[in-house]
Parts: sequence; C-alpha cells; structure tokens
Amino acid sequence: MDNYLEIIPGQIKTRFLHSYLLASVSPRPIAFASTISKDGVPNLAPFSFFNVFSSNPPMLIFSPARRVRDNTTKHTLGNVMEVPEVVVNVVSHSIVHQMNLASTEYPDGVNEFIKSGLTALPSDIVRPYRVAEAPVQMECKVREIKPLGNQGGAGQLIFAEVVKMHINRSILNEDESINPHKIDLVARMGGNLYCRASQEAVFEVEKPLDIPGMGIDALPPHIRFSQVLTGNDLGMLGNMASLPTQHEIQDWMRANPDLKAAANKHEIAQTFIRQGKKTDALMLLLSEA
Repeated sequence: MDNYLEIIPGQIKTRFLHSYLLASVSPRPIAFASTISKDGVPNLAPFSFFNVFSSNPPMLIFSPARRVRDNTTKHTLGNVMEVPEVVVNVVSHSIVHQMNLASTEYPDGVNEFIKSGLTALPSDIVRPYRVAEAPVQMECKVREIKPLGNQGGAGQLIFAEVVKMHINRSILNEDESINPHKIDLVARMGGNLYCRASQEAVFEVEKPLDIPGMGIDALPPHIRFSQVLTGNDLGMLGNMASLPTQHEIQDWMRANPDLKAAANKHEIAQTFIRQGKKTDALMLLLSEA
C-alpha cells in the first residue's frame, strides 16, 4: 500500500532495520548493568533492550546485542559468563549524562564507574557493585544466557533473577509506593533521543479489571461516528460499565438545564472527558438522541 513503507527483514541492511525497530519500539526502559570480571574489574553499561518479565520469580531480561558493525560482543556479556551476577540500576534524569558517558566503548579493563564519576556501592549478595546515585538498584543472579543468533545485531538474552532490591526512600510516597515524579526515570528512543517519564509526560489510564467495559460498539451511532470525539475519547466512554437509563439522563438534564440547548454538545462532552467527567459527557451526548 502506498500509505506504508514496507520492510522485509533480510532485504534491508541490519543497521537500517535496527534504527527502524528502535524508533518504533520506544520509549524503552534502561538497564544500567553493573558486572564484574573474574579478575575483579568492575564494568558499567546501559542497555535499552530490557524489561521485567516476571514477579514470581522476580525476573529481569536485558540483551547486550552483538555489534552490527563488526559482530563483536560487549564486556557485560563476557563478564556474566565468567561471573553470573549483575546489578541492574535504574536511570533517573539526574544521571542520564553520566549513564551516556558510561556507554562509551572503553578498552577491556577500564572501570566505567571512575570514567563516569558515579559511586560504586558494595552489594549485599552479589559481587558487582551498585550505582549509589541510582534511585533503585536490583542485585541479581544470572539464571540463563540465551543467544538469539551469531551475526551482528543478534541479541544475547540475559535472564537475571532479582535477589535483593534497594530503593532510595527519597522517591517513596507515604505508603512506601514509588512516586513516578520523584524517581524521574528516563527512557531510550530512536537515535540520540530520550524521554523523561515524569511531570506532564505521566498520565493515568484506568484499567478495566473489575467490571468489563461495555465497549465502543455499545455506544449509539451518533456518538460512535462523531466528527469531534477521538478514538481515545470513545475508548474512555467504552470503558464505562453500561449506558445510563433514560430516567438517569432526564434527571441529569434537569440538574444541568444550561446544557440542554447547547449546540456544541460534542465539544462540551470532549471537555468533560478530558476533565475525567465521563459520566457527564455520556449523559450530555445521550441527551441529544
């Protein structure tokens, strides 16, 4: 189709496919991985092929991919093969440039803690050091290393089981949950771009866990095919449990007489939705049926 750039892996150079994948699957969390060689030399490197995949057991997976340009592997991979332990530190905005400096491909044996100016903190269970400036540090045992290929660009999945977490109390709410604005995480995008997962970038989407949403298909056509409401607007309305009754709509209109004759009901409803007043929006929209 003319509307799409169509790509078939194997028919495009790996470095171009790599850039398309990373720009499409983003933002990605960053594993700031601290490892240690069998000779006791620390290493520190960031990886954005990373996520948490299980809480019982608590399992993280990150992937130091083989370099596209020359098919070499990274010191992190060599270290965990020698010493199957790692500390996964999270990256807050306050250390993003030091993290970036640690990503430099220094020669084997160079200590990135020293190069980046970050503080190496002894771990309690594993041998690699923690990053003191990271708001969360997870000590892990490497349970498996799974190669996905042997050519440049191939991932090398490292399965790391968390054996101890260290969470700085400065990022916690009163109930000891993590405050997303205080932890102030950064994530990797394509090229040289990052994003900051705090402040205006953080928004809430209610999970449809308890009562199934009625679905967009339950909305009347004049709402479903509105020229004003967006797909997200309709999605929020469809996440409500059911349509209100005619009696409820009439009661609502009696309580809001100024809106009864409004000509721009869809615009007003959209404002209600953006304010979190989904019931008011739906009542108003249904009042014109």
